[in-house]
Amino acid sequence: MYAIIKAGGKQYKVEEGDVIRVEKLDLEVGSKVNFDVVAVNTDKDMVVGDAAKSASVSAKVVGDGKAKKVIVYKYKPKTGYHKKQGHRQPYTEVKIEKITA
Repeated sequence: MYAIIKAGGKQYKVEEGDVIRVEKLDLEVGSKVNFDVVAVNTDKDMVVGDAAKSASVSAKVVGDGKAKKVIVYKYKPKTGYHKKQGHRQPYTEVKIEKITA
């Protein structure tokens, strides 16, 4: 059984026991979180749309962190303009504990 969840403007395919990185959540380590369910695939059928609203995916916060640095370099020729910036996106790591259809 797997589910498609929505978190932070993105969708993730998850199964029980998976550890995923989602956009930064303002939660402490060890706390529980429930995600919006887009679709659930059981062994028998696929539940999508309004029928999937009754399904739930619960997870536990494992930790927080920052992703690898992404370099942004802006340059305009013949003017002497160049600008270098770095960005590290914060994330929250969660472990999927239970999927109910």
